[in-house]
Amino acid sequence: MSGFEPERYLGRWYEIKRLDHSFERNATRVYAEYSLRDDGKIKVVNTAYSTAKQDWVSIEGYARFQGDPNIASLSVTFFWPITAGYHVIDLDHDNYQWALVTGPSRDYLWILARKTTLPTEITERLTNYAKELGYDISTLIDVDHS
Repeated sequence: MSGFEPERYLGRWYEIKRLDHSFERNATRVYAEYSLRDDGKIKVVNTAYSTAKQDWVSIEGYARFQGDPNIASLSVTFFWPITAGYHVIDLDHDNYQWALVTGPSRDYLWILARKTTLPTEITERLTNYAKELGYDISTLIDVDHS
């Protein structure tokens, strides 16, 4: 997605929906914090409440743009040398209040928002767009923030 403004994307984003995968299994109240590092990379801190551990867990990594910073296509690293794609494919360009993010394959999809809830019409629009792109939306998980 072009026209991306990295500085506006920084800050906290809450998971609204996601496709299930092992590294977030049993995770609720999930959010990510993005901030700029001194070296120009983006610091990424993912935090969640683990229902299995009955405790908060977090992991820190970094992201770098795969090319032009005005194109929302990044590589994220939590455990060197393993990196994964992070691609913002739809975004609230006016206010940066919601985003649709994919990973390195159609097995990864997140709907993110600046608040813990998102209006149904926006969630449905993003979900339908993901379906048009070939994502299996039947397995999307609603992330609990209660």
